[in-house]
Amino acid sequence: MKKFAHIRVYGIVQGVGLRYSVFRKATALLLTGFVRNLADGSVEIKVEGEENDIKSLLDYIRTGLRWAQVDDVEVVWDDFKGIYKGFDIRY
Repeated sequence: MKKFAHIRVYGIVQGVGLRYSVFRKATALLLTGFVRNLADGSVEIKVEGEENDIKSLLDYIRTGLRWAQVDDVEVVWDDFKGIYKGFDIRY
C-alpha cells in the first residue's frame, strides 16, 4: 500500500553526507519526495511510495549511515498524496 511519511532525523546529521545517502537509497527504492537540512540542525524528509520501501529507508537511516550519529527519528504517517515526481535534495 502506498503511503506518505514526514520524517525528522536528529543527532549529528548535517555535514556528514546524510542527504546524499538518503537520496541514493530513496532513489534505489523508487520513492519520491525530498530531503533537506533544517536550521535547527535536523534533517527533514518527506517521502512517498510503498510502505515497505519507506520502512526500508527508515531502517537504513537508523542503522546504515556510517558518518552520521542518528539520535532520534520521528515519523508521521499519512495517506499517499502523489505530489512528487522524483526524489530531490533541497537546499
